This record gives sequence, structure tokens and C-alpha cells, in this order.
Amino acid sequence: MTAAETGKLSEQIRRKARELDFDICGIAESRKLSERTEVLKKWVEEGMHDRMGYLERNTEKREDPQLLFPGTRSLVVVGFSYYSELKQKDPTAPLLSRYTYGTNYHDVIEKKLEKLLDFVKEKVPGCEGKAFVDSDPLFEKGWAQEAGLGWQGKHSIVISKEIGSFFFIGVLMLNIDLEYDKPYIKDYCGECRLCIEACPTGAINSNRTIDARKCISNLTIGNRGPIPEEIIPKLGGRIYACDRCQEVCPWNQNAPLNSHPEFAIDERIARLTREDWQSLTEDQFKLLFGNTSMERIKFADLKRNISAAIRSMD
Repeated sequence: MTAAETGKLSEQIRRKARELDFDICGIAESRKLSERTEVLKKWVEEGMHDRMGYLERNTEKREDPQLLFPGTRSLVVVGFSYYSELKQKDPTAPLLSRYTYGTNYHDVIEKKLEKLLDFVKEKVPGCEGKAFVDSDPLFEKGWAQEAGLGWQGKHSIVISKEIGSFFFIGVLMLNIDLEYDKPYIKDYCGECRLCIEACPTGAINSNRTIDARKCISNLTIGNRGPIPEEIIPKLGGRIYACDRCQEVCPWNQNAPLNSHPEFAIDERIARLTREDWQSLTEDQFKLLFGNTSMERIKFADLKRNISAAIRSMD
């Protein structure tokens, strides 16, 4: 394709992404993100990954798109907002992270990326691609920055000037050349330390990484053992992940609420009282949460979290 044709197709892809309800979209040129690998290796060596052994593996794949999808030339990176008001009705009930509201985001975003891929294939016969949504060893945050979507905040999460930081990242790798957005090199966090100071457990490091051994999100989701006794008083009622560092971020104060019906909380979940959570059965859990991102947690671990969360509020 000529430069003019490449530019036209790239704009059509961005426009189609908007039509598919993605809130932001950028395009990055494929390359090795070797600088990210060095940070990851040091973080793992210091034990910051806790028991997440998978983060020790596949470092080569994480930095090189070619090893995940051979022939990759371009990466279309999208952001899908999940920012919403707190919807749980009972103020004494255990707290869920906003990203648990509604349908499992993996399914929602992957289907939309597949539709975007079909669109590109119609425009460019012979084009091939692969969609990724938080399921393969990939530096999603790095590619969001490479595609110009935003910068990595001090809480380690990517921040967009348009929609804040409450958004999921999806990546579509393509074997064609496109017109590329400029990588985001500016940092608008400045001297702000609100997220670092607000973290209930002091899990946010000074180098934009997280100590997973202290992080409530890790301890309530990936953790297979008991929640440490010293952490329980700091849970603040949280039973699945934690939004605190994002809630205090100035870039989220005026961020638009998401308009995606897929992420509207089920009213049955919103109405759960403290007593409902305490008496929740496994059958009820499967019925209410089987199609949400909470399906990944074992029921026994959720009951552990509920018990710890209620202790933290009493």
C-alpha cells in the first residue's frame, strides 16, 4: 500500500473501533519492548510478584510480539472504559471493584476485537491478525503507551487524558503496515503522590511498580493462602480487588462514566446485603457471577475474603 492508502486504512480502523464502542484507540509499530523486560526481571528478583510464578516465565514472549503472532507488523491498541459510580446498595456490604460489574470483560472485548479484525480483512484481503485481552504474556501497558493512549501512572496503571485510568486494554496484532501514532512520552503525574499515600497497605513502590505481597487486589484474587492478619484491618471491606489508588487520582475526578451496557451491574448483585454475602452459597455464586470476571476465583477463596472483609469493617 502507498503511504496515502496506509493512512486512510489506519483512520478507518480508528473510526471502526469507535463504532464498536471502544473509547480510545491507537496504533503502534511492532518492536521488542526490551526495556520493559529489564524492569520485570528486577521486580521478580525482588520477590514483588508474590506467588505469581507465571510472571517469571515467557519473558521473551512478553517483549516480542513476533513470538505471540509471527509476522506482526502493527498493533492496534484499544481502551474500553469500565468507570462507574459505586452501585452496591448496602453501605455495610463487602465491596467489589468496579471492573467486576457486568459481563466478563475478556469475552466482551475479544468479540469486539474479532469484529475489528474482520473489518480489516475485508479492506485488505490476505491480512491476518490475532486478538489479545489479558490472557497471554504481553506488556499491555507498554503497548498502550506505544500506541499513544496515555502514560503509566505512579500506581502503575495507564492513564488517559480522555477517560482516566478505569479502562481495560485490548490488543489486535496485524501482519500489515499501518500509520502509527506517536508513543506517549509525557508524564502528567507531576509531583502528585495521592495514589501512593492512599494505598491502604503501602503496596505502591516509588518506581511505578506494585508490591503484590501487599496489594489487596492480588491478595483477594490470585492468593491461594490465607489473607495475612496484618492486612485484614486494612481491607476496608474489599472482597475482590481494590480501586483506592484510582479513586483518588485527579485524572479520574472528571472522567466520563462508561456508557457500555455490558458493564452495568446486575441488580441482584447490587442489592446484596452484608447478610446476603455472609450466607452466599456456591450455587448462588455460580448463578450471580458465572458470567462475570469473578468466575476466576474459587468459591472457598471468596468465602475467605468475605469473612476477612467483614472483620475489617467491624
